[in-house]
Amino acid sequence: QEEKKQLTLKVEELERKLETTSSQNIEFLQVIAKREESIHQCQLRLEEKTHECSSLARQLEMAIEDAKRQVEQTRERATSRERAAQSKMLDLETQLSRNKTELNQLRRSKDDAERRYESRLQDLKDRLEQSESTNRSMQNYVQFLKSSYANVF
Repeated sequence: QEEKKQLTLKVEELERKLETTSSQNIEFLQVIAKREESIHQCQLRLEEKTHECSSLARQLEMAIEDAKRQVEQTRERATSRERAAQSKMLDLETQLSRNKTELNQLRRSKDDAERRYESRLQDLKDRLEQSESTNRSMQNYVQFLKSSYANVF
């Protein structure tokens, strides 16, 4: 009976320990469940952040590609403008050269024309002077004739 009592006490003590252990086990299971829920929430947030990072990375790649495209277009436009400006500059230089050549030709023509006109003017002056001299001579002769006829008659 003593043994039975001791066994009963041991059983009761083991039952208490079992109950305590069961209670601890339940608490541990609850802690584990909470931790698993927390891990699940963290994994969901991680997936969400990963998705967000992927989206942002794609947007960044698209922005970089767009920026590269814009830089290339700007470079092409600048190159095109530079070529157009060089072409226009060459055209203007050619036109300037032609205008200088034409100006020089016009100056030579003007100088030639001035020399010809000066020569012609001098020639006309000489002829006018000769004509005036001839005219005076004739007027003197007419005057002489008039006075001769007046003396004769």
